[in-house]
Amino acid sequence: MTALLSVRGVKARYGSIIALHGIDLDVHDGEIVTLIGANGAGKSTLMMTIFGKPQAFEGRIEYAGRDITRLATHQIARLGVAQSPEGRKLFPRMTVTENLEMGAFQRRDRSAFKEDIDRVFTLFPRLAERQGQKAGTMSGGEQQMCAIGRALMARPKLLMLDEPSMGLAPIFVERIFETIVEVNRQGTSILLVEQNALMALEVANRGFVLETGHVALSGDAKELAQNEQVRKTYLGET
Repeated sequence: MTALLSVRGVKARYGSIIALHGIDLDVHDGEIVTLIGANGAGKSTLMMTIFGKPQAFEGRIEYAGRDITRLATHQIARLGVAQSPEGRKLFPRMTVTENLEMGAFQRRDRSAFKEDIDRVFTLFPRLAERQGQKAGTMSGGEQQMCAIGRALMARPKLLMLDEPSMGLAPIFVERIFETIVEVNRQGTSILLVEQNALMALEVANRGFVLETGHVALSGDAKELAQNEQVRKTYLGET
């Protein structure tokens, strides 16, 4: 398989604190790859570094064969990478439709805009029912759907999802994961940071376990789910 995203020896810091200590990772075309690990392991930092903020101070990040290590976030987005960030970061006083429109602001093919809105509403029928509602008045699950929909409006080849199930009721968690699988089936590669390691490993092709800014384990997702250390530490088994 072709590596759509290639991360090699990446180090990143916040101020004087080094958060990533030489990360190697690939996401192949058509894959779902998940990052699991404890809070503070560097999962979100890695995703943000791939997206250009903070920039890696060492190592190399390539997307679709192009070096993006020193590019600004908006330049990376223009190449076909989109992120649904932790905490959703919606515009609370804007409607669902207006938030979705913000996801397409860099696109030049405005003619396909309605087609993409319709795609998001097909994936998330609940958003179609609330398209005129202000995002800040919706439930957490509905806001998460809106955040993912906004990212999809950019028509990304690589979609990065940071903690999409955090704080959601079980019924919403199930719906979000079903949609992740469907988006991937439609041709979008996905890099997934997720606290629900069990569900993440169920939908992913491959997984990486991060510990204090290092890759501690990596491999086939199904095999990682059977790994004794992973089961004890991240799947809650004794």
